[in-house]
Amino acid sequence: MKAAVLTGKMKMEIQELAVPAPLDHEVIVKVKACGICGTDQHIYHGQPGSAEVQFPIVLGHELSGEVVQVGEQVTQFSVGDRVSIDPNIYCGQCDFCRGNRAHLCDNLQAVGVTRNGGMGEYCAVPAAKCYTLPAELSYEEGAMIEPLGCVLHGFNQIKVWPGASVLIIGGGYIGLMMLQVVKMYGASPIVVSEPDVTKHGLAIQLGGTEAVNPEELDGKDGFDVVIECVGRKESMTQAVNMAKKGGTVLLFGVSAPDTKIEVQPFDIFSKELTIKGSFINPHTHDLAISLVQQEKIQIKPLLSHQFTMDELPEIMKEYQSLKVIKGIIHHS
Repeated sequence: MKAAVLTGKMKMEIQELAVPAPLDHEVIVKVKACGICGTDQHIYHGQPGSAEVQFPIVLGHELSGEVVQVGEQVTQFSVGDRVSIDPNIYCGQCDFCRGNRAHLCDNLQAVGVTRNGGMGEYCAVPAAKCYTLPAELSYEEGAMIEPLGCVLHGFNQIKVWPGASVLIIGGGYIGLMMLQVVKMYGASPIVVSEPDVTKHGLAIQLGGTEAVNPEELDGKDGFDVVIECVGRKESMTQAVNMAKKGGTVLLFGVSAPDTKIEVQPFDIFSKELTIKGSFINPHTHDLAISLVQQEKIQIKPLLSHQFTMDELPEIMKEYQSLKVIKGIIHHS
């Protein structure tokens, strides 16, 4: 099979690999669509993913496809089934797994991070991490269930109520999905801060009250909830500063490990702020599929770029300059 293999920092090449054989509890998925995530870019540039990465690796943890082979112990899926993949694999034995916090697993593995993923034509996946993709959903939507699941977990970390004022910092793919979720729960107003003005119209189309440049926030009052979806020092600092008294800040964007921000503890004390983090997507995949199936969440307007596997070495090198909301890889 053909695969885009990351052989080292910023070194990706197209290779021919053997089609994997399934273990007893696994299925082999012929990948139909795979998203390019910010985490893929982090790994490409030598930063950590959700778990430790060892080269060579085939990236791609946002994926969907067709089951083409099943392991001997697999009974819930058959050849020909359409599936969406939850890539995160938990050990089930560490204190976090046994304490109902499996996503913090000490031995976390992930398709497309610690084992080969969707940037290859075929992928071995534990059957327990496959979810039936309803017939009315496209493979592209199926690949996007994983990041929506991450957004839903982040949303579960905070409290949003009808009439809550919400600031979303970052109008990229994650910010625009987060916008739709908080809109669904009745937040108003919802302000999206995004420096790329070409994304402002889409933010309004998807339910935002207002889309502004980051510097335009300086004159605004604080917000009940601030959701940071960028992961940069300046935007995380601004997120804390823009929370009103009693407010909540969700730091959702993935920063570089060495990023540091300056906050004034007195502000956290005097405003009685709640600051939360969010890591991956525990037990949200079914809900994410349901929301897209019910058309509560729109994914297709966010799919801005389509790529082939052969383009990936160059695309991954230039990705940050392409102004992509979400890029999808299609395998022939």
